[in-house]
Amino acid sequence: MITTATAARQAIVRQAGALPRSLAAMARSCTVVPTTCRAYSASACSPKPASRSAADSASVAAAPLEFPCLDKLDRKTSKLQEIIRSSRAPSGSTGALDGTDAARDPNEGPEPHYSTKQLKGYQLFHHTGRDFYLDNGGVLPQFQLAYETWGTLNAAKTNAILLHTGLSASSHAKSHAENPDLGWWEDYIGPGLPLDTNKYFIICTNCLGGCYGSTGPSSIDPATGEPYAARFPFVTLWDMLRAQKLLLESLGIETLHASVGASMGGMQSLALAAMYPQMVQRLVTISSCARAHPYSIALRFVQRQVLMADPAYASTRGNYYGGLPPHVGMKLAREIATITYRSGPEWEKRFGRRRVTGEASLCPDFQIENYLDHQGEKFSLQYDANSLLWLSKAMDMFDMAATSMDEVAWRKRLPFTPPSSDPLPDPTEPLSDDEQLALGLSEVQMPTLVLGVTSDILFPLAQQQEIARVLRLAGNKQVTSYVLDGDYGHDTFLLDKVNVGAAVAGHLA
Repeated sequence: MITTATAARQAIVRQAGALPRSLAAMARSCTVVPTTCRAYSASACSPKPASRSAADSASVAAAPLEFPCLDKLDRKTSKLQEIIRSSRAPSGSTGALDGTDAARDPNEGPEPHYSTKQLKGYQLFHHTGRDFYLDNGGVLPQFQLAYETWGTLNAAKTNAILLHTGLSASSHAKSHAENPDLGWWEDYIGPGLPLDTNKYFIICTNCLGGCYGSTGPSSIDPATGEPYAARFPFVTLWDMLRAQKLLLESLGIETLHASVGASMGGMQSLALAAMYPQMVQRLVTISSCARAHPYSIALRFVQRQVLMADPAYASTRGNYYGGLPPHVGMKLAREIATITYRSGPEWEKRFGRRRVTGEASLCPDFQIENYLDHQGEKFSLQYDANSLLWLSKAMDMFDMAATSMDEVAWRKRLPFTPPSSDPLPDPTEPLSDDEQLALGLSEVQMPTLVLGVTSDILFPLAQQQEIARVLRLAGNKQVTSYVLDGDYGHDTFLLDKVNVGAAVAGHLA
């Protein structure tokens, strides 16, 4: 008995055997692999080339492939080393050179444009006098936070909005008289805008561990007079929030009209409401999560590995200050990050398969490659490598789940008391993932806006849906959840001014 599959195979064999002799011979003579001979058509197979002479072969071998992108990195390294030798390199920040290649047009598109070359116009909050204990066991005897404000604080001091930043942003969210450069949320802050400065007093800080004025790995350790470098203690998002709360207390602010943030800032915004629910009247969290997703952790891990593999980082184990900064590792890490910030559909429309030169190259050839190269180059000297490592690790460690109320209490401990080393008690009954998150977020009962984006691959939409779901499970009956359908991916919170702005403005009113 012949099965249907066997009969089909026999039919294919008979059909192949019936090919004209001329076509079969042509197929045998084809010098390329058979898969490139489309249905044995004459147009797909080229005749065998004439044999090359030894001289011809030698001339081909003597023409190695050129690598202009590597040459460019070499020139940049040489220029940095020249600056270092002439003692003109800054001792803290790595912004000795602007990484932008102004000689080409990278077709940047709709990205927000704001300068970090000359930080100015921010205020400083100084904490001194009491040791500041960190979650992972470190202690800071003193620290400072850079912050900027817009609008006017009312007499009752109840109209303040704390705006939390993403991983690599400074406190400069909006231009102002002391710094006219455009801010990273320029079109969202101001009179009549979603964060309306006619109504609200907006505060934005560079978070603890950063490098734009706040204390971080590039800051001077008062005990040694040298940059902390890799001796800077690990910080958590909760450490950052305790530092921000001390700033708010110094301004006399006990109640926030709202806590607002996106990406890492959205994680902070959610955690602040859980830690200090009596302080936060409204909550906005955009494109964030209640706990770091394994996929996001993996992406950030690869970025850190690429950065740490830079010889300038590896050879100094992070103490590169005053020497060559790991600009190549930073460039490559940013290129990986940029892929996670946007979406394939946007790049299909924006770049397609268009080429830069039309010549095959291992350097930027397609327009999308040129775009990634430019973004990495632009960022490579604008941010401190250690801050990138420390803050991205803090994002990985973020988890608002709690197996007992003891852990919730530990999250809310005072910043001047060290974390307990006692093990947490096991719950009497195993809890589901949702129940653990609901317990950790049980005090988040204020009106809450959760925004997610369908094209976000870094913080997938399911994570925003999880936030809304567990808040409702915890009893919050004032949760508004919106799904934005667009092509900008994770960066939608920066670019979709109409939809994001309208949702935020409506929730704050």
